[in-house]
Amino acid sequence: MNIVTLLPFIVLIGAMFLMTRSAKKKQAQAAQMRNEMQPGTGVRTIGGMYATVKEIGDETVLLEVAPGVHAVYAKNAIGAVLEDSEYNRIVHGDDDTDTVVPDDASSLTEAADAAEGQEGAAKADLTKKDAAEAADSKVEKDGKADGETEAK
Repeated sequence: MNIVTLLPFIVLIGAMFLMTRSAKKKQAQAAQMRNEMQPGTGVRTIGGMYATVKEIGDETVLLEVAPGVHAVYAKNAIGAVLEDSEYNRIVHGDDDTDTVVPDDASSLTEAADAAEGQEGAAKADLTKKDAAEAADSKVEKDGKADGETEAK
């Protein structure tokens, strides 16, 4: 047999070895993360539920999903062990940052308003018209309003 005919098989076996090695490494990291869980830490399950660890068994974990509501999960159902600050931010809405988010879009248009004020351009009237002004705007040039027909 020639080495050229064996080369594709060698490359294929090498690729399979590298893929299984990285998968085993990820599984080992996940197992280590689950073994480092402590009661009181916040976790996210593989289903996306956030809970607090209450008790840890050999193969199971008792989670408090809401105050007074407990559920038993398999250890391998824990997707991530969260830091306290991240868990509180996600579950309780605690925000450590002092970022202020406006309730309206006024902060987005302030720069545009300042630029228009410098140019002296007139602003478009975007306010609601009252009923009398709305009726006046519907009258056409010949005095007929929309929908009226000429009776003879």
